[in-house]
Amino acid sequence: MFTLEDLLNEQKTEACLTAVQTVSRSPNITVAASFFMRRIGMFLNTQFYNLAVYDEIWNGNENRLLFGAIEEYGNRTVSTYADASDWHTVEDNERQDAIRNLLLFAYKVIRQIRTIVSISPLTLWENIFGFLLWQYHVLLENPGTSENARKDLDVLKDDKTWEQIAPRSLLATYLQGYEPSELINTTVRTTCCLSKDVPGLMQCGFCPLKEQRRIR
Repeated sequence: MFTLEDLLNEQKTEACLTAVQTVSRSPNITVAASFFMRRIGMFLNTQFYNLAVYDEIWNGNENRLLFGAIEEYGNRTVSTYADASDWHTVEDNERQDAIRNLLLFAYKVIRQIRTIVSISPLTLWENIFGFLLWQYHVLLENPGTSENARKDLDVLKDDKTWEQIAPRSLLATYLQGYEPSELINTTVRTTCCLSKDVPGLMQCGFCPLKEQRRIR
């Protein structure tokens, strides 16, 4: 449907989000934007997983990252397609820069979406963090991946990693000082991702609107 380059082009952003709205059958472009950011969150989550397990991340050109329509579990959705040649090895001394570049990638997308859609940036960031919460829970529990996962999580919680993106680590704020495993099956996020408004999807089990059990 479009490339990352198209999405970041101020002349094409609205058309890209409208395409997402059409495919997902979202009732409006705000819901479509949140829906799309969850798909971006899946892609970023894959990168953090590959970084911890294989010491590699995607580092390709914006015109080589593609977004296309696909059917999943009976629903039309948007999937991300990257060329295999755009995944590169990360050396130990490049790890912090690699993580910061992933955050800058997310920040760039969020900032561009918000030029078209009036939506809280926190909602869009939490759409990413929900995937990372589960992923780091799994990675930290596995002796084979726990060391790298711990290093990466510490970098993500470091305020310096978020310079020019946010005043402090948004992930550290999201975790509230808890380990990912302590937050599984609790209401962590503070904003609704709007999945409840997408046909074929449903309200998350721990949506903050349900006022489920929280850890404080």
